[in-house]
This record gives sequence, structure tokens and C-alpha cells, in this order.
Amino acid sequence: MRWKDLRRSSNVRDLRGRSAGLRIPLGIGRRGGGIGLLLLLLAIGLIGGPELLQQLVGTGLEPAGERSTPDAIDDEAEDFTAAILGSTEDVWDELFALAGARYQPPELTLFAGAVSSACGFASSAVGPFYCPADRRVYLDTDFFDELARMGGAGDFAQAYVIGHEIGHHVQNLTGTAAQVREAQARAGGGSGANPLQVAMELQADCYAGVWAWHANRRQRVLEPGDVEEGLAAAAAIGDDRLQERAGQQVAPDSFTHGSSEQRQHWLRRGLETGDPAECNTFDATT
Repeated sequence: MRWKDLRRSSNVRDLRGRSAGLRIPLGIGRRGGGIGLLLLLLAIGLIGGPELLQQLVGTGLEPAGERSTPDAIDDEAEDFTAAILGSTEDVWDELFALAGARYQPPELTLFAGAVSSACGFASSAVGPFYCPADRRVYLDTDFFDELARMGGAGDFAQAYVIGHEIGHHVQNLTGTAAQVREAQARAGGGSGANPLQVAMELQADCYAGVWAWHANRRQRVLEPGDVEEGLAAAAAIGDDRLQERAGQQVAPDSFTHGSSEQRQHWLRRGLETGDPAECNTFDATT
């Protein structure tokens, strides 16, 4: 994939180099010794100095758009992420404008191991995710290594993953996500809500393909083999493939993201048409 010439987004927040410390909560004003703990911390500060005190307590500040440590990681993974995010911003800004709307780009947070978001605390085990509450994408780049081990190697495979999460942001901006949540609530959750969740995920796959179609039209980013990389990645993270890999019986009723075949189908639909209107997975038949 020819990504080196893409514009870099300024909306990447890299927390991978951040040291959180022990994060002892002060608890002032609560029952249970808040004042005593405060006195203890003051004593630690007098004995060990402000550096030790800050290491124990932490600042609690994570300014958006800024690195959290002076020696924060600045590597090719961050550069690649900023390039792909910048391309999604350019493409969706153009598509929203054509529809008479304004695109509001999300922030993308890089983390290592675990992260706290407005949607709660999450470990790397959950994989990349989008939080509609704070309009941020969260990505542990180690996921790309795992994806490669599962058969989804390549830079376009990684770009597809980012494009998929941006697809969820598009759903949030257009109101699709809110409509799905309301429909799921009416369905009472459980298996009745699963088909709606699958449709959401497949539409995000299709939107990833739409982004790639327009990115390629704008700057010829796709090289021979890139489409195959993306489709291989979509297959690798299909629900049926993941269940088989875990030694489980394939249970379509429990799917949340769609089968390998479904994910490939909708990614290909976006790649071939470049039209968001072709991504209506909710009305599509099985």
C-alpha cells in the first residue's frame, strides 16, 4: 500500500509511552480516612520529593492531541496510523460535504495493554474499538501482530481495521448507531439484538471499503495484492473462524460481527462501488 504520501492527521493521541503510576485515589471528602491518606502523601512528598509523590498519585491529565510523556513512542506504527486516519478524514469530509453535512473527525488513541475510555476500562484482549460516548477510536497496535498470525498480514489489512472503526464513527455521526441501540432495546437484548449488531459491523466493513475506493481514486494508494490482504483480514476475524480457532462449535445465533464470508462480501461491496448507499446491510437478505 502506498501510504507514505498521505496527509498525516493531527488527531492521533499516543499513550503507549505513558507511565500511569500507582494512581492512589485521594478520596477526600469520603468516609474512610481521606484526611489520613492526605497526610500520608504529604509525608511521602517531604521524604521522597515531588517526583516520588507524582509517581504514586499521577497527574490524572491526558490532554487530547498531546503525548503524555516527553519520551513518548514515535515510530512507524504511529506514522502509519496518522497517515490512514488523515486519509479517512479527507475522504469522509468530501462525502459528507456532498451530502450537505459536515464531517467531524474522531480522535484515535494508541495504547498498550489497557486503556480507560468514556465507554469503560478495556484491555487489549477486546481488540480495536470505537467509543461513541467520547467519539474516539482505541487501538493497541500489537493487535496487528495478532491479526497477521491469524492470516491477516499486510499494511492494507491494518488500514482496513482502522477504516472499519472509522466506519463506526460515521454510523455515530449519521444517527445509525443510535437507531440500532434503540431497536436493540426494543428487542430486549440477547439473541434478538444480535442480528442488528451484525448488521452494524458489516456496514462498518463496507464503509472501510468505501474509504479505500475513494482513497485510491484520490492518490492511487492500492497496490497489487492489497485487496486480497484486506479480504484475508476480514476472513480472519469472522465470527465463525474465531469460534473454530477457539475450539468452539460454530453458532451463528451468537455472531456479533458476521461470518468470514459476510465480512468479505461487504468489504468487497464497498471496495467495488465506493458508494455508502450500497452499504445498507440492515435491509440485505441473508
